[in-house]
Amino acid sequence: MGFDAVEIKYLTSCNTCPRNCNINRFVGKSGFCNCDASFRISSICAHHGEEPVISGEKGICNIFFPHCNLQCIYCQNSDISKNISDLPQKFVFDKLIKKLCSVLDKTENIVGFVSPSHYLPQMLAIIRGIKATGRKPIFVYNSNAYDKPETIKLLEGIIDVYLPDFKYINPLTSLKHSMAKDYPDYAKASIKEMYRQKGSSLITNNKGIAESGLIIRHLVLPGLAEESCKILKYISEEISPNVHISLMSQYYPTEAVKHHKTLNRTITETEYDMVKNCFNNCGFRKGWIQGIDSNSTYRPNFNNENPFSL
Repeated sequence: MGFDAVEIKYLTSCNTCPRNCNINRFVGKSGFCNCDASFRISSICAHHGEEPVISGEKGICNIFFPHCNLQCIYCQNSDISKNISDLPQKFVFDKLIKKLCSVLDKTENIVGFVSPSHYLPQMLAIIRGIKATGRKPIFVYNSNAYDKPETIKLLEGIIDVYLPDFKYINPLTSLKHSMAKDYPDYAKASIKEMYRQKGSSLITNNKGIAESGLIIRHLVLPGLAEESCKILKYISEEISPNVHISLMSQYYPTEAVKHHKTLNRTITETEYDMVKNCFNNCGFRKGWIQGIDSNSTYRPNFNNENPFSL
């Protein structure tokens, strides 16, 4: 089992994400993400650090794709997300599915695709491969929201839970920090499409594990509390105050930004209190708010078999 005709078309002239590189990934040419048409995975692991409705007690089977269609200068997964870094070894498809299932069987029967926007054809093939084994897990699309809404439409009926990260609403901020001036427009459009499919209800099973829905994440960055508030206001006014929000304070400065004027520190309590007050004032009542000290907890090491193990 491998790619179907639609997936081959995408890879032959790749335009799965807003970069629209239109290159043939089968012949070794590389676009913005510098990835080919192979099945390359940076990590497959049981991850316990996600939202409670996704992690549960056993964790989620997360699949981390290499490189990224955004290049955030502060990325906490920079070991694998930099487009100049070496790609991991290719997986033979059947062996990949076997490994995935071995991890999946130890978790809450949930598969999470992390940074999948530029690996959409491979993701769809993996979903078919898992289903072919007779397993019926929950599939989570964990993206940076730099997605094309028409691509998200293709996932209707395939993805169970959308987990986008709404990063910026100011084009100049997204250009400066992530090399994508058009990020806000695509994030707005793609998240609205996710909302069209799922609405504001988060459906859970008898164990409290999410089976269908939308959770919007937002990472508060130092010096950008006002931008965070504008994002929350946008979601409340233009999407719904009833969606689940995961407000995150886990930002910490990586080596790459230790000399940056604003990103070289963690967020302050004053900044976070401002955003939390905005969260409440916008009418949000569903979701999760990280503690201010979470920046010392979520620090992956992708040299380990499980990057999130202590």
